[in-house]
Amino acid sequence: MPDDLVYVDHGLTGRNRERPGLQQALAACRAGDTLVVTKLDRLARSLPDASDIVEDLTKRHIKLRLGGNVHDPTDPVGRLLFNVLAMVAEFESDLIRARTREGMQMAKAKGRLRGKQPKLSPAQEKHLVALHHSGKHTSAEIAELFGVVGSTVYRIVQRSM
Repeated sequence: MPDDLVYVDHGLTGRNRERPGLQQALAACRAGDTLVVTKLDRLARSLPDASDIVEDLTKRHIKLRLGGNVHDPTDPVGRLLFNVLAMVAEFESDLIRARTREGMQMAKAKGRLRGKQPKLSPAQEKHLVALHHSGKHTSAEIAELFGVVGSTVYRIVQRSM
């Protein structure tokens, strides 16, 4: 299979319908073609989204191959199997999300999930504010001195007021 017929989305989840690779793959399909997807959860992770995609493919007379099987949306058994697979994919996605949330809550309760750490210590912030209020240095000079960007200087000064 030529590489120009392989469409991949890097770093995007299946929940996001705005995936350039998926849009390109769907746009490249013509009547009589077969869209090959390794697993259904690579195509969509919700039943409504999967159903919309398959409905679009069916209207355009495009076959869908999931793994090793060709999905036939005109056959009642094919529709049933597709819907079952789509429900399992959505269920799996929901489980992953629930486990992630639970893991983050446990880590937070144990003090391991602290979020983004401050750029400067409280003593450094106090010194930065004092330099800013003295008026002897510009914000850019203070930012360079402390190794931060200008917005960090403005945010620390604003917080100190």
